[in-house]
Amino acid sequence: MLPILYLATQNKHKVEELSALLQDHFTVRDLSTFSLTEEIPETGSTLAENSLQKARYIAEKFQVSCLADDSGLEVDALGGAPGVYSARYAGEPKDDQANLQLLLQNLLGISDRNARFVTVLTYYSEGSHHSFEGEIKGTIVEAPRGTQGFGYDPVFQPENEERTFAEMSLEEKNKIAHRARALEKFKNFLDEIQKCADV
Repeated sequence: MLPILYLATQNKHKVEELSALLQDHFTVRDLSTFSLTEEIPETGSTLAENSLQKARYIAEKFQVSCLADDSGLEVDALGGAPGVYSARYAGEPKDDQANLQLLLQNLLGISDRNARFVTVLTYYSEGSHHSFEGEIKGTIVEAPRGTQGFGYDPVFQPENEERTFAEMSLEEKNKIAHRARALEKFKNFLDEIQKCADV
């Protein structure tokens, strides 16, 4: 029987992506298991700080093993924005469509549309934690394309691709995306632990 891992997110799209990538290692659960009424704190100034803060909060509050991610879109011409504020770029409450439209508005007339998606995953279990980073470079297209994915996926075209993330299936996106790359490092870490335990 696989161990249970809780994901420190209430974003159903993230749960879907991470569950698909971790199904061989864990039985993945989301936070609907708990009666969590408050927002998970995200007061860090970096993705790494937020990722750790979220993982520690859930792990210690409910005494479980937890995986948290914090992801951001960094656009060169905007000085790395929206970055750590990606989910709230257009303000509160979180609104994917408003964020996307503000991004496109801020890039009007700008030819340098290079960007990268970054994810920092933090695994917190029994009082200790480990973090893993993944990134993918690409460009911001001028108008949204595709209906899959979420967030900035309709305007992010990965390097060496003709399609945006939103024009790919979840399976296709998971082969190359930032979150998948961070997850790969996490899974390698788990495999190493298992090898040591088997010795």
